[in-house]
Amino acid sequence: MMKKTIYILPLLIAAAAQAATATQAGEMSQYVYPQNRPASPGNMTYCADGETYCAVSDNNRLVVRHKTADGTPVDTLFDIGHTRETVITDFEGFMLSPDGSKMMLWRDSRPIYRRSFTAEYYTYDIRSRVLRPLSTKFGHQQSPIFSHNGRMVAFVAENNIYVKKLDYNTELPVTTDGKANSIINGVPDWVYEEEFTTTCAMVWSPDDLILSYVKSNETDVPTYDMTRHGGTCEPDDALALYPSTWNYKYPLAGFPNSRVSLHSYDVETRKTKDIPMPDNRLEYIPRIAYGPDAESLLVVTLNRDQNLCIIYKVNPKSTVAREVYNETSDTWINPATYEDLYVGPRNFVVTSWKDGYTRFYVYNYNGVETAAPATGDCDVMAYYGNDAAGNHYYCVAAPTPMDRKVCRIDVKGRITDLSPDTGNASAVFSPAMNFMTLRYDNPEQPPVYTLCTAAGKQLRVIEDNAAFASQAKELVVPREFFTMNSDGNTLNGFIIKPRDFNPSKRYPVVMYQYSGPQSQEVLHRWQLDWMDAFAAKGYVVVCVDGRGTGGRGRKFCDIVYKRLGYYETIDQLAAARHAASLPYADASRIAIFGWSYGGYEALMCATALDNPYKAAVAVAPVTDWRFYDSVYAERYMLTPAQNEDGYRQSAPLITAHRLQCPLLMMYGTADDNVHPANTLEFVSRLQSAGILCDMLVFPNMNHSINGCNARSVVYANMLRWLDKNL
Repeated sequence: MMKKTIYILPLLIAAAAQAATATQAGEMSQYVYPQNRPASPGNMTYCADGETYCAVSDNNRLVVRHKTADGTPVDTLFDIGHTRETVITDFEGFMLSPDGSKMMLWRDSRPIYRRSFTAEYYTYDIRSRVLRPLSTKFGHQQSPIFSHNGRMVAFVAENNIYVKKLDYNTELPVTTDGKANSIINGVPDWVYEEEFTTTCAMVWSPDDLILSYVKSNETDVPTYDMTRHGGTCEPDDALALYPSTWNYKYPLAGFPNSRVSLHSYDVETRKTKDIPMPDNRLEYIPRIAYGPDAESLLVVTLNRDQNLCIIYKVNPKSTVAREVYNETSDTWINPATYEDLYVGPRNFVVTSWKDGYTRFYVYNYNGVETAAPATGDCDVMAYYGNDAAGNHYYCVAAPTPMDRKVCRIDVKGRITDLSPDTGNASAVFSPAMNFMTLRYDNPEQPPVYTLCTAAGKQLRVIEDNAAFASQAKELVVPREFFTMNSDGNTLNGFIIKPRDFNPSKRYPVVMYQYSGPQSQEVLHRWQLDWMDAFAAKGYVVVCVDGRGTGGRGRKFCDIVYKRLGYYETIDQLAAARHAASLPYADASRIAIFGWSYGGYEALMCATALDNPYKAAVAVAPVTDWRFYDSVYAERYMLTPAQNEDGYRQSAPLITAHRLQCPLLMMYGTADDNVHPANTLEFVSRLQSAGILCDMLVFPNMNHSINGCNARSVVYANMLRWLDKNL
């Protein structure tokens, strides 16, 4: 009997522990994605004049056009049960042609990377109700774009560009040299999509006679291999016994990038021209966009060090390129400069921090600056556009860096607030700049979406999230905002106290941070997340934005140039000591946690000398910037050859032997962004130093670790582990 008891008891304990963990994961699910996401009018698409918009019906079978002002249905543009020629049983989304005569619908989408996907696309003539597959040659297509007149669609399939002429139901190849892991036409490679936030690299001229596009030759980019397993989340039984590998081109810091080139295709002659760039220092073409005429193709270029940005106006027929904007920097060019370029009928607008704060600058198409609106000593976070009267619409980090406010500035420099003075606001404007959908939330209020005129007059509430607010009321724990000093700098932070807070008790503390350049976690916004679950379990959660984070001007941010992790670690250690000084905090039970860049910084802190942490948790961390992609790593660090000492001093891989507190690491085996090698190499260093750590692996999961309740498991496991180690 004793022998049976000895063996059965551990099994009973293990079973009880597994049941408890499963219960924790179930409880956690209400706090994390996707259950913590409020409702939004995501399928609302403004028509060209702004007077009407289109939206999918509640039963997901119709696309209905509504009056913008009052939401009254005007007509049904698409009915899945009343199409001609082709029948589909479902669709995931739609887009309108610029002239409003056609529609594109898609179904069976299949993700490629973070933003990109292929899908079965269909074109639909609204007047005749004829529905046809976009392509008869390819089952799935990528990044289709309508011509302005709605008579053609350019799309990509198997790395080549095709033009579908809807009048004749024909599809013609624009390129033929596309090849996997070699030549990509019309869509970006992995690093462009991830770091330049784009999924399409082709654009129609205003007269629809020219299709301009970027070609990426990634032949010299090293190939990265990833392993696929059978798994249980979207399982593949064919891989259950013999896992397979898949590979893609991923340029690590200092390694070759894709060689990009610009081309124009003449629809009438079917001839393609190569468009050379005048400056051989230029490595990247993050954006192309047409101005008001076919001779004004704006081409945004960037050198490899990302401290030189030149915008050219190109005539695609003559291939003549003329410089219309030039910016240099002692550190890095703000990504908003090339990612958020606004191209309008009267001007183009560049967002830059060249004068110390992020502002927007207005240029005519001859490259002459016509306005630099005085938006104050605060960062413009988004530029929305301008109207015929000369009003500009934008979002600014004001009145504090923790707020987001939507504003209008007129030709006389008068600023009008279009959203509440504090809180977190953003907007989507109609193409005609006459209406906007205003999104607003604050720490006490989940997002509310209102339909307003461009002058800010509220017409109606689209979504108030009242039901969600009522449901979440019992879950959200209030944030208390504070400031503290670190190394002579004032830092912003918030504290979440336990739900049943007793000031006479001392609580364990979890320090949460992300810390990446230009990021922000401390905002006057509404949140329901894992932090609320931890507060319900008796933890104090503290978050502080250190130097390098956004919303506070260039100087506060770019101090981290060429030495990532250095100032961030000084500030996070100061934040932990500040937390330890709180009368209700147990200074002997402080943990640090982060994901991605936050995981990197958690390891930097946990391996720093004289750190105060009792435990550390890192999810999908970078452990050496030599392991990360060229565009991101070199933006802040240059190449390893240019900054050898900086890379060495910024790598927790080098300081792994100094780890003294318990460590939990988690990652997805299909993380194409921060590769599993980051964690595995770090663990290898720990093993060589005789140091133990804990690790949880998520098979076939990517960087976000989403799907099949995996996100809940991440935080439930973290909670279980901290309960044990703090």
